[in-house]
Amino acid sequence: MKPKILITESIHECIIPMLEDAGYEVHYLPKIDRMGILQSLKAYTGVIMRSKTPADKELILAGENLKFIARSGAGMDLVDVEFAESRNIVLLNAPEGNRDAVAEHTLGMLLNLINKLRVADLQIRHKTWDREGNRGVELKHRTFGIFGFGYMGEAVSSRLAGFGCKVIAYDKYKSGFGNDNVEEVSLEEFFDRADIVSFHVPLTAETRFMVNDPFIESFKNNIILLNTARGEILPLETLVKYLNSGKILAAGLDVLENEKMSKLTEAQEKHMATLFEMDNVLFSPHVAGWTVESYIKISETLGEKIKALKLV
Repeated sequence: MKPKILITESIHECIIPMLEDAGYEVHYLPKIDRMGILQSLKAYTGVIMRSKTPADKELILAGENLKFIARSGAGMDLVDVEFAESRNIVLLNAPEGNRDAVAEHTLGMLLNLINKLRVADLQIRHKTWDREGNRGVELKHRTFGIFGFGYMGEAVSSRLAGFGCKVIAYDKYKSGFGNDNVEEVSLEEFFDRADIVSFHVPLTAETRFMVNDPFIESFKNNIILLNTARGEILPLETLVKYLNSGKILAAGLDVLENEKMSKLTEAQEKHMATLFEMDNVLFSPHVAGWTVESYIKISETLGEKIKALKLV
C-alpha cells in the first residue's frame, strides 16, 4: 500500500505528480475543514498545510502515523515544533521558494517610500503637480540594515549590490556570513549604524513584539522601517508612537499585528485609523512572498524535500 499524503489547502498542483511519481498516494483536499483533518489524519504518512489551521498538539496527536508535516511557505509559527519533534515528526518548509519574491517586494516598498511614489501618484490623479513636495532621497547614501540573515535576508542583500549603499546585517543565531554584499555586525553596531531596517526573522516566542520601545530607542539614527516578515513582531502601538515622534521616518508594511481587518480590537482600530492617514506609510496585504513564480517554486521545493525523505 502506498503511503498517503494529505494536502489541506490550495497550493500549486505541480507538487501532486512529483509526489505520485515518487510513490505516494496524494489526496488534494483544499476545502477540508479542521474537523475533517482531525477525523482523517490517522490515515496519512504526511500532511502539507499552509495557514488554514494550526498544527497544534491536538492535530499532531490525531495524525498518529505522521512522519512529516510540511508547510507551504516560509514560517513554522503555526506548528507546535517542540511537540512535533518530540514525536519524531520531520518538519519541512520552503523559504527557498519565495525568497526572491520577498527580496524584490522589500526593495519595491523602499523605493516607493523614499521617492514618494504613492503620494505623487495620488496627487497627480487629483491634478496637483508638486515637484518640490515630492523630492526623494537616494538609497546610495544610506546604510541598509538587515535584521535576520536567513534565506530572505540574504536575498535582499544580493538585490542591494547594484544600489551602491552600505549593507549591514545582524543575526543572533548565525555568524560568518559576511561577503562582498553585506557586512556582518553585532547588535550594538546594527543599532549604531542603520538608517533603514528590514526585518527577516520568524515569529517565535522570542521575536513576538520584539520591536518595542527599548528596541526602537536603541537606534542612533532615525530609521525607515520595512517589515515583510511577521506582523506580530511589531506592535501597532509602538509603530504609531515612533512614526508620530519622527524616530521612524517611514514604514513599509506587508504584514500587520492583526491582519483580520474585520476582527481588530478597539485599540487596533484606533492605531490603524492613524496609520491610514499617514503619507509615509505603505501597506500591502501579506503578498511579499506570493508571486506567480513563488507559488510554483514553493510547491517544487516542498516536493523535492519530501522526496528526499525517502519514505517510499
